[in-house]
Parts: sequence; structure tokens; C-alpha cells
Amino acid sequence: MAFTCSRASSSSSFTATRLLVSVFILGWASRTCSGFGSYGFDIHHRFSDPVKAILGSDELPEKGSAEYYAAMAHRDRLIRGRHLSTADETTPLTFVYGNETYQIGAFGHLHYANVSVGTPSTSYLVALDTGSDLLWLPCDCSSCVRGIKFSNGVVKEFEIYSPNTSSTSKKVSCNSTYCEQTQHCASAASDCHYKIEYLSNDTSSTGFLVEDVLHLTTDDAKQKDVNAQIGFGCGKEQTGIFLDGAAPNGLLGLGMDDVSIPSMLASQGLASNSFSMCFGLDGSGRISFGDNGSLDQAETPFNLKNGLANPTYNITITQLAIGESVTDLEFYAIFDSGTSFTYLNDPAYTEITENFNSAQKNKQRSKDSSIPFEYCYDISPNQTVNLTLKGGKQYSLRDPLVVFANEDGTPILYCLGIVKSGDVNIIGQNFMTGYRVIFDRERMVLGWKESDCYNVEDTVTLPVTKSKSPAASPSSTVNPEATAGSTNTSHIPPSNHSPKLNSFACALTMVLFACFAIV
Repeated sequence: MAFTCSRASSSSSFTATRLLVSVFILGWASRTCSGFGSYGFDIHHRFSDPVKAILGSDELPEKGSAEYYAAMAHRDRLIRGRHLSTADETTPLTFVYGNETYQIGAFGHLHYANVSVGTPSTSYLVALDTGSDLLWLPCDCSSCVRGIKFSNGVVKEFEIYSPNTSSTSKKVSCNSTYCEQTQHCASAASDCHYKIEYLSNDTSSTGFLVEDVLHLTTDDAKQKDVNAQIGFGCGKEQTGIFLDGAAPNGLLGLGMDDVSIPSMLASQGLASNSFSMCFGLDGSGRISFGDNGSLDQAETPFNLKNGLANPTYNITITQLAIGESVTDLEFYAIFDSGTSFTYLNDPAYTEITENFNSAQKNKQRSKDSSIPFEYCYDISPNQTVNLTLKGGKQYSLRDPLVVFANEDGTPILYCLGIVKSGDVNIIGQNFMTGYRVIFDRERMVLGWKESDCYNVEDTVTLPVTKSKSPAASPSSTVNPEATAGSTNTSHIPPSNHSPKLNSFACALTMVLFACFAIV
């Protein structure tokens, strides 16, 4: 996801959408964590078929409809602003509820994870974004989303974090390594405040930084629990689209800055400085911290300029191959898991789309202003699209088409899923589908390998070296309405079940409790 933002105590940029349906995962496994490992957690896409099937949400845009893709493109437009030794080997880590991820597809391709924080633990459904850094949670807030409401009047409240109810919570002072912009501090002992401002619709998150425990587990058969001490934002006040449903229960950044979760885990020696995200063709997925990928994966280096304030997962594309047409063309693009579609500017956009179109035997449909895509067809194009990345490895698009369907699910329109950009090139989630993508910040490479996200036994882990810096009701309707006020957090009773089983149960519970009004 992409946002342009400024902050008082930490740099961060991330996407959000006015059209986001807030969905709550009720996690009920409070677990004590200790030890080393690699960690993962469940992520949930807003519009996936499994989630929507459980929700039975007739009021949501139907997957494959023009409204569905228009909603996703609208979300993208809203959030396009962006600041542009040896140690023991460890097992990858994941969130305590498991590493499975789910694509909740009704309003775009944003993914979610159920994370557990504090003592006793409370769970939060956070949006995941490789384009931002800081994790923030709604916290003793005067202005935030409190929960979701069914059309029948039943309300399910979100967890709201409070430092006063967690015995392991403490405020971050301005002399802490987590507080990056100390020029905003009155003294070294002052609380470290943050404010993240977005270019979209007067949207912001304001609060102060705290430290607390993030509950993780090793991403293996032993499932050894791990407590990670992390710094994050206590979001006292959210504005703009955060009150309309975008990231209603918090946002977790996966960027390169020291305040991101991957950076903090690496700096504490809990996981190697790398993580993976898998995007299944069926909307499933996984996330794992400390995952260095596999020996047979393809790789390309990140582009990192000296002195860049906000580095991103930026790579170089050197060649385009559409069918038998091959063009040498070098341009840069950002791999951004929080952007629904792929956005390219010229000359890359024209080169790909026109070569794709010229290879089609069926005629291109006339431009429809209600559809964000320019190249659409009545018959499914049978055309391969391959990108060659710096280093010579090919990245073949597994799912380049966006398919529109009628009410009974019959495909009626096929579009090339690329939108013309006016600025930065972004490889969005739709072009990551079918791959496990490795964000290796230790070796500064992007890795990828085709995957269905179920068979992940080929993970490689490397020795860890501490970083020098810290790091449902079927008849429910959707009527977002945000209110302010305080509520007491409710705590989840403990459970002895496997976290990977819990993750599936949490996903189901999330869906069953989804009420489509923001309260």
C-alpha cells in the first residue's frame, strides 16, 4: 500500500481505503512465549471467496463484477501518495495464531493478519503493508473505529489497546532507540509522540509510542512460543478514511525502517532479517519472519540509493516479453503488497499493453469509463506475459487478467490487470499471485518462486546476526459509521489448541462476527 505521510517520531507510508470492510478475527488462544525461532501469522484478504462465502454478504460488490474492480481501483487511487559474527540457526517465526493468510476480497486485495499483543494477550486484525514501517493499534482512543455492527443491530466490538491493562506495557521515552525524531521532544525523558498524516482525505493517526510483547511462535512442527519486545504506535486519534473502515483495527508495516516488525525481530536476534509472503491463486497465503527462501528461487537485487530517507522494495525490470514479442526496456518498480493492481507509466505501460493487444485475435472492447482497465476482451486472451528482472531471471505473470463475471459466476469480460500510472511504477498484489515472495533485507534481494502456498517445506534459514539498530449474518448490510469514545478491552480466554488450528478457527470467527457498520 502506498501513502505519503509525515510523522513526529517515526517515518512511515502506507495504503488505506475508504471502501475497506472491517472484519474482526476473534483469537482465543492466549499463549506465553519464550525462545528463539522464525515467526509467522495469518493474513486475511478482504474479498476472498472463503471469507465471503461465510459472510453471505449480499450488499458487498460481487467478485468479478464491474463494481468489485472499480472499488479496488478507487482504493488504490486514494492511497497512491508515497514517500517515494555467528549465532545459532533459528527457525522462521509466525504469529501465534498461525502462518496461514486469507484474502478477504469484497473491497480490494488488502491482506490482514491476526496479531496478539500484551499481557494478558489481546488480538487485533491489522492491515499488512510492505510499503510502510510502523505498527500502530487503536489505543485508549478518542477517535477511532470501535467495532462493527450487523444490520439487525447486533454489535461486535474490536479490541482497543490500553497500556494500563497490559502488565508488560510501558511508554517509549524520547531517549529510546525507537524514537527516531527526537527534535519533537521537549526533553529526553518526554514521551515519544507520533503523528502520521496522509494525503488522502485528511487522514491521519496520532498518538505516542509504547513497548509491549508481540506473541509469536516458531513456524515449524514444534511451535515453540516466543515473546518479542516491540515498539509500536498507541493510536489515540484516527481521522479520515480510518474512520470509514480502512485499517479499522490497526496497521502493520513491513518496510525497511528500524521501527518495522521484521527489523525489530532481526535486531533482537529472534529471526534473520528476511520475511516471506505467499499469495495463492485461491486467495490463501502465508507469512513467515526469518524465511530466507529456497535454494532454487529466482532473485533480483533491491535498488537502494545512498541517503534515501524511506527505502522501498524497489527493483529493476530490464526486458518485457509478451508472447513472441520481446522488448529491451529498463525501468524501476516497487513491489507493494498493499496495492490491488499493477500501475505502470510510459513507456512501460504502452509497451506491454499495445504488444498484448496486437497479439490478440479477438477485438478489444471499447473503453468503459466505469472500468479502470483500458484493454478488455469478450474472449479470454491466451497470451503469456514475462518480465526479466535485473540479474537475468524471469518473472512470469501467473494471473495477469482481471475477469468480470455476471451474477451466476459466468465470465463476461477479460481485462489486462494494469492501470496507467502518472508517477511511480508499482507491481501490485495481482502480479504477485501464484508466488511466494521473499523480502530478504539481509542480502538486499527480492526472491520469488511459484507456489500454491500450501507446500512450504523448502524454506531455508540462515544464522542470525543481531542488527546494530533496534529495530455472520447473511443479511448484513454495509453502512460504515464511526463513533468516538472509550471502551474496555475484553480478554481472550486461554486455549491449548495448536496455533495453526487456532488461526483457521480465528478466521472463521472473524467472518462470523463481521458486522458491516463501523461503530
